[in-house]
Amino acid sequence: MSTSKKKDIVRGKRYTPEEKSKVVTYVSEYNTKNGRGGQSNASAKFSISQLTIASWLKNAGLGGRAGKAGKGSMQNKLSTMLTLGQDIDQLERELNAKRAKFEALKGSL
Repeated sequence: MSTSKKKDIVRGKRYTPEEKSKVVTYVSEYNTKNGRGGQSNASAKFSISQLTIASWLKNAGLGGRAGKAGKGSMQNKLSTMLTLGQDIDQLERELNAKRAKFEALKGSL
């Protein structure tokens, strides 16, 4: 029979939603101001692992690398490009009509 007692297992620190929000806000503001480096800076400032902060950022919808946009992001970009292309076509048609009118008036002088 084993009569061993359960050892006290040290578990990682649990962070409150307020603490998480504070760190995520700090990273977001730092990245807005400096372009990048907020995650590593926050890691040093708050003594929290970069992996933990990355998880919080991902849950907040701010995670991921710049080059790895999600499918929704790609779809939004393609949709915007299509709309802009249609706008450009319309503006070019209007410009061509105005150029033709201008040339006609110029020729009548």
